[in-house]
Amino acid sequence: MAFDPRQKAERIAALFRVRQPIDILPDELMPDDLDEAYRIREAFEALEAPHRGAVAGYKIGLTTPVMQQLCGVDEPCYGAMFAGEVRQSPAEVRVGDYCRVGIETEIAMRLGADLPDGGGRARVEGAVESCMAAIEVLEDLRHDYKRLTARAMVAGNVWNAGCVLGPPVAGWRKLDLAAANSRLTIDGGEIGSGKGADVMGNPLNALSWLADKLAAHGRPLRRGMVVMTGSMVPIQFPRPGQRAVVEVSGLGRAEFVAI
Repeated sequence: MAFDPRQKAERIAALFRVRQPIDILPDELMPDDLDEAYRIREAFEALEAPHRGAVAGYKIGLTTPVMQQLCGVDEPCYGAMFAGEVRQSPAEVRVGDYCRVGIETEIAMRLGADLPDGGGRARVEGAVESCMAAIEVLEDLRHDYKRLTARAMVAGNVWNAGCVLGPPVAGWRKLDLAAANSRLTIDGGEIGSGKGADVMGNPLNALSWLADKLAAHGRPLRRGMVVMTGSMVPIQFPRPGQRAVVEVSGLGRAEFVAI
């Protein structure tokens, strides 16, 4: 049976609501191409907002060439974040509420102005009110990463399950975000590290890319939205009782406590 994009979105949303483990998206739900994947994602967003809150911002995924090559694309992808899942640090997250919860190490940006026409680096930089250390929370339904595709990720809203935001830093322009060092620890042991430059050369480049994409689709970034710019450390899967801390030089820290 062939499903249209909304029908696919309904079935994919149902998988996430019941936390149904799947190692790969079923053939009948797989988008034909990335354009259809984004149509499914938009329908997914509309279906989920009544349950998870209004769109509070966006996450950017596949920001590294290695991940893009793995997924057969030549650019990043994006999904929405919902207001009910935006958490302030330190945040307790019940692992049992997910099929498999993952976390990523990021720099988040909050906008102080609309970006109706997208724009280059200078324009988006002027619109950023504050930056902060952040943790993206993901639900991947135990997907088999060896069979990962951008189409499947986008159709599932790039697996976003919210975020944990550290304290906002309004004076972020004094920093070189590309040179900012990041560090992820779990229970005090270092798991990985990276730099802002790992995200498309600079997190502002990622924001500029997203602003252009959303403006072109008639869904521009708005004042107050938060953008997760991409992970600087590979995804991790904390277990109950573990505490994960992301530290970014000049931007402080964000804490995730798995319960």
